[in-house]
This record gives sequence, C-alpha cells and structure tokens, in this order.
Amino acid sequence: MFAKIKDIFAKRNKELRKRILFTLMCLAIFIIGTNVRIPGTTENSNLGFLELLNVIGGGALKNSSIFALGVMPYISASIVVQLLQMDIIPYFSDLAKEGYAGRRKLNRITRYLGIGVALIQGFALSLSILGTSATAFEYVKVALILTAGTAFLLWIGDQITQKGIGNGLSLIILSGIVVSFPYMMSEAFKTFVLGNSNLFLGIISFIVYIAIYFAIVVGVVFISESERRIPIQYSNKTTSSYGAKQTYIPFKVNAANVIPVIFASACISIPQVLARFITNEGFVKFVSTYLNYNTTIGLIIYLLLIVIFSYVYTLLQFRPEEISKNLQQNGGYIPGIRPGVETKKYITKVLIRITTFGTLFLVVIAALPILFQNYSNVQNTNISIGGTGLIIVVGVALETFKQIESVLEQKEYKGRF
Repeated sequence: MFAKIKDIFAKRNKELRKRILFTLMCLAIFIIGTNVRIPGTTENSNLGFLELLNVIGGGALKNSSIFALGVMPYISASIVVQLLQMDIIPYFSDLAKEGYAGRRKLNRITRYLGIGVALIQGFALSLSILGTSATAFEYVKVALILTAGTAFLLWIGDQITQKGIGNGLSLIILSGIVVSFPYMMSEAFKTFVLGNSNLFLGIISFIVYIAIYFAIVVGVVFISESERRIPIQYSNKTTSSYGAKQTYIPFKVNAANVIPVIFASACISIPQVLARFITNEGFVKFVSTYLNYNTTIGLIIYLLLIVIFSYVYTLLQFRPEEISKNLQQNGGYIPGIRPGVETKKYITKVLIRITTFGTLFLVVIAALPILFQNYSNVQNTNISIGGTGLIIVVGVALETFKQIESVLEQKEYKGRF
C-alpha cells in the first residue's frame, strides 16, 4: 500500500496527481459549503432521527446549510430507479438491457427524479427549520435554496467523476462523514479524559474507546471484502486446459451495503415527520412508542425492518432464476448441481445463508450507536461508536484505492513497452 502511495508522487504520474488535487479542491468546496447557512435561519440543534442525514452531510443539516440535503435525494432516486429495473416496470427493465444508450436514459431519469425528491424534501425540511410561524414565501425560498444546493453537489460530483479520480458522489458522501471524525474524537477526549475526575481512569477509557472503534473499522473492512464464490464450469471448456482459469460467481456477504438501513430509516422517519404536524394525540403516542429508536419496541422494529429489507433487496438484485437461465443458455453449470431448477434452489440457498451473516452485521452496526447513547454513561451526544457511516467510508475508500491502484498498474504496464 505504501509503495503505491509513493508511486503517486513519481514523475510519470503527473496526470494522476492533477486529478487527485482537483478532487481535493472540489471536496474542499463542499466542506466550506456545509458551513454556509441559509439566510434567515438558525442552527438546528434538535435533529433526532435526522442525525444519520446530518452525519452523511458533514454536519450541514445541523448548521442549516445550503447543502443540508446533500446528495441523499439523488441516492434515494437511484435506489428507486434500480428497484424499478427489476421487472417491476417493463420500460425501466428494457432500458437496463439496451446497453450504453439505455444507461444514459436511466441516468437522466434518475437526475430529474433526484431533483424532484430534493424539492419535496426541501419543503419538508423548511418546515422543520423555520417552524410554523414563517410565511409561504419563506418556505418556498428555503426549499429552492436546498434544491439548488443538491443540484450543485450533483454537478460537483460529475466533475470529480470526469476530471478527478472518479466516484464523485460517493467521495462527497465520504468527505462529509470523515470531516466529522476529528471533532468527534476531540469531544471523546474532552469527555473521557478532561471531564473525568480520575485522570488515569479517563485515559484508559479513552484508549478503550479508540480500540473499540478501530476493531469496528477492521470488522467493517473484513465484511466488506468477504465474498462467497460459486465455481462455474462450461461444457465447452475444461479446467485442465492450458492457461485455463477457474470461473466463478462472486456473492458479497454484505451485498445490500447500507441500502436496508436507509430504507428502514425512511420507514421510521416519515411517520415521525408527520407526527410533528398532525395533532392527533393517538397517532403521536403511537409514533413515540413504537417508532422511536430510544424505546425498546422502536429499536426492535427498526432492526426487523433492516433484516426484511436486506433479504428482499439481495434476492431482487441477484434474481437466482435469471442467473440459472443465463448459465443454462451459455452452457454453464455448477459442478455437482443440475442445471435449471436445482441450480436456482442452490443459488437461493447460498444467497440466504450469506445474507444472514451480512444482515447480522448490519443489525449490529446500526444498533451500536443507539445502544451506546441509551445505555452508556456518556452524556455527550456528539460521541458515538460504529454506525452505518463507517460502512460507507470503508466501501468508498477501498473502491477509490483500487481505482488509483489500477491507474498506476496501467502506467507501469505502458512504461514497459
């Protein structure tokens, strides 16, 4: 790894350094923008269930920033469009099969839908930021500013993808999460060490906190890189052929990534938003009892939703029946498994087994910060352990490093000829 980092500063990789510097400049613009407050608003200190959105946005939501919505409206739109491609609406599934032209149309639809989602979320967030005493013009103004902020971030993401090191939107999300880490660690130091009457015990507590956090990061990296490989044999090839390589289908242990957590958070947050504006006492009591992370029942429902969405999304994404048909049409088969129905059952069984491990991992990661806040003696709400933000950071960091590594290998290969 360190050798690859050293190669970046070699003379032959001048173009790569330019791309990295351009990416850092774009991300710096985003970080600065998270501290630019919408005119006429104040800091939003009571976030509650919106804390996840605030973490992903680098604290922009708490600051009532022009980038308060971040790129999450686009992420939500892309998830919806991705689900629609799974034979739910024939038009979208046909576009997915049209190759490059179809992908361009899907990207355009996703962007328009993302802007629409941003406008709707902007209106909802304007009610939360301004309260109920503002005028209609003020609500519209805040909603349009928030929507424009999201549109600008989408443009910055495109620039990073085209002129930077790629993964523009993912890097924006990563930078928003990473920028909050130093502040959180400083708050942890103040709480555990400076705020403890016993200095030695405080230092030990802080070291244990860092060790637990590091262990969680290692666990996230391990799960993110873990996969189950199903060997594939083709009738017109033999494994003993000269230079032949084993073909396999890789299934990630956590194939759904953080999408189940996002879905579950949305299912929990929408009723909570409605409870702020619906004065029905029974509905408000139901939401506060059953759809609140801080209650035992609410936490159980939240985790059950993550489990359900994990299985549903993984099976919809891979579709064992389609994989089985494609293998049979191309003369492929799984050694020891009959083509057709038996292959479909086998792939389904494998997916369910590995999804169980991935789901347990997601449940633990999603529950850790909530349990830490509710049952630890730490009163500082800025200190947390784990969280879905770590999954995003690790996933994007690994993917970005692999892209840079691939560019370096291409440069090295071309340099030999």
